[in-house]
Amino acid sequence: MTTIRRLSPETINRIAAGEVVERPASVIKELAENALDAGARQIDIHVEKGGLARLTVTDDGEGMDEARLALCVERHATSKLPVDEAGEDDLLNIGSMGFRGEALPSIGSIARLTITTQAKGQADAFSLAIEGGKKGEVKPAPAFGLGGTRVDVRDLFYATPARLKFMKSDRAEGNAIADTVRRLALSRPDVGFSLTIDGRSRISLPAERGDGARRKRLSAILGRDFGENALEIDQEREGVRITGLASLPTFNRGSAQHQFLFVNGRPVRDKLLGGAVRGAYQDFLARDRHPVVALFVDLPGGQVDVNVHPAKAEVRFRDPGLVRGLIVGSLRHALAGAGHRASTTVSDYALGRARPAMGAGPASPYASMAAWGRPVAPESGTLVEDRSVRMEADFIQPGAIAGAGQPIPADQPTDLPLGVARAQLHETYVVAQTQDGVVIVDQHAAHERLVYERMKAMLAKSGVAKQALLVPEIVDLDQAEAERVLSRADELAELGLAIESFGSNSIAVREVPALLGKLNVQGLIRDLADELSEYDAALSLKEKLEEVVGTMACHGSVRSGRRLNSDEMNALLREMEATPHSGQCNHGRPTYVELKLADIERLFGRR
Repeated sequence: MTTIRRLSPETINRIAAGEVVERPASVIKELAENALDAGARQIDIHVEKGGLARLTVTDDGEGMDEARLALCVERHATSKLPVDEAGEDDLLNIGSMGFRGEALPSIGSIARLTITTQAKGQADAFSLAIEGGKKGEVKPAPAFGLGGTRVDVRDLFYATPARLKFMKSDRAEGNAIADTVRRLALSRPDVGFSLTIDGRSRISLPAERGDGARRKRLSAILGRDFGENALEIDQEREGVRITGLASLPTFNRGSAQHQFLFVNGRPVRDKLLGGAVRGAYQDFLARDRHPVVALFVDLPGGQVDVNVHPAKAEVRFRDPGLVRGLIVGSLRHALAGAGHRASTTVSDYALGRARPAMGAGPASPYASMAAWGRPVAPESGTLVEDRSVRMEADFIQPGAIAGAGQPIPADQPTDLPLGVARAQLHETYVVAQTQDGVVIVDQHAAHERLVYERMKAMLAKSGVAKQALLVPEIVDLDQAEAERVLSRADELAELGLAIESFGSNSIAVREVPALLGKLNVQGLIRDLADELSEYDAALSLKEKLEEVVGTMACHGSVRSGRRLNSDEMNALLREMEATPHSGQCNHGRPTYVELKLADIERLFGRR
């Protein structure tokens, strides 16, 4: 038999470093979190060669005296873990970023580590060096300010050279460090952050104060456009509060990497966020498009366990269903409140692409302006009503239009949100005049959204029609998957899917939604089982139903190439104003573009 022996402290620290220090970005995370726990208001980070050659983190926090400096590099030594009423260490109510006391000894075991610190209110500074796990003596050091700490890490992984083979390029490691700093900066807008990589400033964020500090920080990191196109989130339920910002559906990205979740101020990566955001936006975006969100969850420490991951990158909620439901509800409430609002980036892009026409033109610069402000049809100069074609939607009725073909009166009020229709271009786009600009509406996309919302309301009122199967479909799963799906039987029944247990690890499907027609029942049930495991939500069935409803709405809406008269165009505009989410179609594309008069005048050099 092999001999059981105790590992040396150096080996123990290197094993721990393998969990805590995955790459240079992990070191930055641990050191910056230490700085935040020390009350820092400014954190400066310098990186060389992706952090493998050298990285330095300097803060203006409380600093340490000589005794605390000597103790801080001992394994499992920490000042952050609270003590409960019984005098025991309380792992259930952790309010700090760190608490394990593993970071500094782990880093010191695989690199050349130097800590220089000066406690606030004291004139003396001290320094301590650790090289490959070997601790040096605490020595006096030159004072470097009113207080704070500087941690210098050189030759990362030199003591474990095998780890160097798994590192990526300097650029990739630098990008990972920048992403880590951004996440920390998002969580603490009251703290200034700077990041310099190989002598070049990468991030420079001053501390934000007062009202709107979070929005300013989010705009600085995620872009000014995000700040202008983000909806405020602020909801609370049963002691759990969610705040933050979420983008309009028309402001979206091609991946979910711009979705951030913070739990009690701690940046975390959680599948719960992905599933909740996807569920909230599933009516508005195609599956390959993702909104930009930054959500902050605040709840009592006893309702969340942060001690489930060595790098504290994941948490576990006591009631994940409550948190997920609150996230989905908060996002949907904000989206409903947005009404017909669409992203300003749409009009910005249109203005950016617009260029003043050069070269040949009309003899008089005003010759082509005579018809501006009234609808113009090819050759005739009037809007001709095509009475042979009727509108597909019930709420837009052509009616009896007196004097068809007459121009729209110029004195009609334009103080409505989407203005008054003035023309139709290429039998596809409705041009409306507002008090301070112009609105251009894609008639097909807009009407598709309106029909879709109406069909959804009808489904919610009357329920999803079910189609009974002649022979029940038996789906074999493992026992845990079957239990997860069966636990949601009532919810699935509301969506038209009737299931029941068939043995210990099988499910019998007796009814399916009639809307879905011919359906791969086996594949649907397995998808539902996977999603309930990963997201705690049955998204597949909802998405399939909404896809069918969306297709029906697409075919039942006004087509491009359909000529509309003035009453029809204005009816479309009024219905858009009254319908939530009408600013984007079912796939997240904008239904209209608004151009302000000031921007148009700027295009022509009037401003």
